[in-house]
Amino acid sequence: MKVFFKTFGCRTNLFDTQVMKDNLKDYIVVENEDLADIIVVNSCTVTNGADVGVRQYVNKMSRQGKKIVFTGCGVKTQGQVLFDKNLIFGSFSHRYKEEINKILKNNQRFFYQESHLDSHIDKTIVTDFGVKVRSFIKIQEGCDFSCSYCIIPSVRGKARSHQESKILEQIKLLADNGIKEVVLTGTNVGSYGKDTETNLAQLIKKISYIQGIKRVRVGSLEPLQIDEEFLELLDDGIMEKHLHIALQHTHDKMLEIMNRRNRVREDRLLLEKIAQKGFGIGTDFIVAHPGESSEIWKEALLNFKALPLTHVHPFIYSKRDGTPSAKLRIDVDGHLAKERLHEINESVLVSNFHFRKQKKKLQVLVESQQNGVYNGLDQFFNRIYITSQRQNLINQWIELEHYEVKKEGNYAEI
Repeated sequence: MKVFFKTFGCRTNLFDTQVMKDNLKDYIVVENEDLADIIVVNSCTVTNGADVGVRQYVNKMSRQGKKIVFTGCGVKTQGQVLFDKNLIFGSFSHRYKEEINKILKNNQRFFYQESHLDSHIDKTIVTDFGVKVRSFIKIQEGCDFSCSYCIIPSVRGKARSHQESKILEQIKLLADNGIKEVVLTGTNVGSYGKDTETNLAQLIKKISYIQGIKRVRVGSLEPLQIDEEFLELLDDGIMEKHLHIALQHTHDKMLEIMNRRNRVREDRLLLEKIAQKGFGIGTDFIVAHPGESSEIWKEALLNFKALPLTHVHPFIYSKRDGTPSAKLRIDVDGHLAKERLHEINESVLVSNFHFRKQKKKLQVLVESQQNGVYNGLDQFFNRIYITSQRQNLINQWIELEHYEVKKEGNYAEI
């Protein structure tokens, strides 16, 4: 029997899919859904729009007569409905993914969902990510935050850390297979270790001793999770010189409405301290969340432009049923929301350009090649395009001092 995995959503879901693939012993994984006897849908439910995208895919595959098994964050929010409509053969929640080989052998329809979220942690050591350059490593699961717009804590459960020895074993195995960069990911990465009497900084220090690993990237961090010990770690050469710090907004009133724990003044002081170490800094920003009046936006934009940001992932607020924010009235129409999104993007594009012009030496991990042009990311999380007549550069580390800085990216010829 042949199985195709369709993964929606974040890096954590991508890792979860790999965990399932590694536990699939009696089936053949195919990369073309048309060849599959079974389609495993690893769903995302972060917004109503995410639910719609998943549902559309399930409907399409169901019309084609595919046997669909449904898992992921969407099990809690729409799994039962899809099951009752006979659109899926079966459904199972996160905690059962390591049992997938047994689950797929069910001859009768099934719905596996725990009545409450527990402290389950995967034990699987993933052996193959199908990549040669970098790998994502999930170090924790769940979130203890209660942001008013977010449903993820209710579908992923409380924050809990993966076992340190398992993480290090996983990374060593990948390093032995040629992986040079790891990206630490999870539902709320900065909470790693709070339940195991350790922390993220101590984990990264231990990763730095693993032979072959040249660079460690960290997923999104909350401002309040960055303490002095972590700041000291930023001087270690193993760290990518870029942090993604989730601010979500730059006005205290909006942060209060969103039930966020960070505030503007402290955020600015933190980002300035990190920028002084030569780091690029990225953030998330939610535009047009309920309560974002014109007056609030004007002040928020001024606050935003004062931050030393080099990257941004802005998105227009999308209602997520079942969250406190969903009960609030949206004050910003779609056209105005897009204007605000554009203002945020343009501000950071200018900042990023000036940031790149100031840098003198880049360490680049070459990822791929297309039409004779190689590309990769430097230590500041900026992409660079390289023309070269040398032998294959993919998965090679290259140090560049001579390159051209353009608004759309950096370019070099070697």
